[in-house]
Amino acid sequence: MKLKFSKYLVVSFIGLLLSCSDEDLQTPLEQNSTPPEQVSDVQVENLPGKARLTYTLPVDQDLLYVQANYTLENGREIEVRSSYYNSTMLLEGFSGNSEREVFISTVNRSEVSSEPVSVAVNPGPAPIFDVFETIETGAAFGGIYLNADNPTREDIAILVMEKDEQGDWVINDNSIYSSTNEIAHSIRGMDTIQKEFAFTVRDRWLNYTDTLFTDITPLFEEAIPKTGYRGVVLPNDAPRHNSTPIEGLWDNNIWDWPGVYLTSGTYNDGPHIFTFDIGLEAQLSRVVIWDYPEYFNGRSFYYQANMRRFQIYGSTELETTGDLDNWILLGEYEEVKPSGLPYGQQNDEDYQVASAGFSWDIPIDVPKIRYLRVLCLENWAGGENLAISEVQVYGNTN
Repeated sequence: MKLKFSKYLVVSFIGLLLSCSDEDLQTPLEQNSTPPEQVSDVQVENLPGKARLTYTLPVDQDLLYVQANYTLENGREIEVRSSYYNSTMLLEGFSGNSEREVFISTVNRSEVSSEPVSVAVNPGPAPIFDVFETIETGAAFGGIYLNADNPTREDIAILVMEKDEQGDWVINDNSIYSSTNEIAHSIRGMDTIQKEFAFTVRDRWLNYTDTLFTDITPLFEEAIPKTGYRGVVLPNDAPRHNSTPIEGLWDNNIWDWPGVYLTSGTYNDGPHIFTFDIGLEAQLSRVVIWDYPEYFNGRSFYYQANMRRFQIYGSTELETTGDLDNWILLGEYEEVKPSGLPYGQQNDEDYQVASAGFSWDIPIDVPKIRYLRVLCLENWAGGENLAISEVQVYGNTN
């Protein structure tokens, strides 16, 4: 009988616990209704689109955090919290050049707030305005290009707008979303007819710059069919890895081994270079190269034998000695990781940019080309052998 009674008490106690509401479980463990003292000696450092506050914390063992509340110029309300371990706080999101009021409160472990301290901040113009001033845009093969500087690596969007059939401005799906410091972007797949474009810069707090309007006529190009590509072996070409035939460069597969071209890592008798024929003569506009995504931390670009610095040479006729003095240097290129993260690390923007392929422009004043050579100057691991998953050459065959 005693045993049965004990079991009943346990079950009843569990039922009581389960009957507690979420609201009961989320209340502070402490019950201190006395508001903490305010912060004092508040100093303001105005920055581009930001303001840094420095203050003196009250001496209060029950203090949990400091909270700032303010309203941006676009009407968005912002709340920022800082631990009691810190005596500084960074306020972001301002478009700048207007005085804003900030209310600073201290909060104790019972979530009781002090009366707010009011301070005025007057940040400078947000970084998006500097980005906007550096925008350069114009005609590219098959589309338009856009370059801009973003030295502080802000998270920004450069919205590219075109008019729809009703004459209303709409945002292009290929607008630029980036935090890299040097933005160089092209939008392809456009007809070679003059169109009006508009460009504006937005940050993550939905601040906008003015709008740049311009007319651009994309240049004509076409994809050179891969059906005509074939490998050519010249005397000074580097030997390939035994498992990776050169045909992997045009098999439309950038992901799977061995559909990748890899030169032998043990070759030390000269630069790592390979040659291929595109099957016809064309006025080349660009070469798109897809790096091989190594099996590291999932799939990693900017890694191992993927090329970091390289050259592309071309020729109309096949020069069989391999002497580069008899070939035209079409360009020297450097692959840049958008995030700037250390070797072996990448973020989502890095991954998306690399998986879309890197487009390397060819000068418009070179003659028609049929044969191409790619020479690796340095791979991402610091060596000279190279790995490429896929190539696609573009130009005008007329």
